[in-house]
Amino acid sequence: MAKNTRERILAMALVLFNEDGEPHVTTNRIADELEISPGNLHYHFKTKGDLIDALFSAYEGRMLSLLATPEERDPEIEDIWLFMHLAFETIGEFRFFYRDLTDLCSRFRGLHHRFRGILKLSMDTAKGLLEGMARSGQLEANDIELDAIVRNIILVSTFWLAFDQVLERESDPRPGRAVAQVMSIVSPYLKGRARLEMEALASAYR
Repeated sequence: MAKNTRERILAMALVLFNEDGEPHVTTNRIADELEISPGNLHYHFKTKGDLIDALFSAYEGRMLSLLATPEERDPEIEDIWLFMHLAFETIGEFRFFYRDLTDLCSRFRGLHHRFRGILKLSMDTAKGLLEGMARSGQLEANDIELDAIVRNIILVSTFWLAFDQVLERESDPRPGRAVAQVMSIVSPYLKGRARLEMEALASAYR
């Protein structure tokens, strides 16, 4: 029962943080929504920071699994498209971290360090995927261009949600649109069959 209560608290906190932003949600409100006492909530999470830390651990676990070393073969466009879609789905599920990123990182120093680690690993993974495509002749870019592509991919990936939510405030996150935007950064450097596959994927998305 205690484990179930803890999971219910985490699930409700994630919903409310995503809907209203973490700064606007108190632990008392989370308890009220669950119809439990504040004392019961604080038995599982002594502070709001502990609650945020537990949610970040869940997000971090998902992202680390996605960013694990790819299998021993050169990637195809479809592999990258799927990888990006899964990453953006995870970002959408834990979107309050991205909406309140600067504020959260300034208030929780440990969070800043861990999120920076995710960004660095994301850059390494993106670079590895692009280098694999270059090795197989699917992509042509020099070292400077490759570094710029990687940084732009991570930049868009980190801040697309804030842009999307401001532009269309009432809409839910749409990972497919974010993937298409990121892939448009890569598209000019694709060659041959990879360019045709990219065009087919983009056309299917539209």
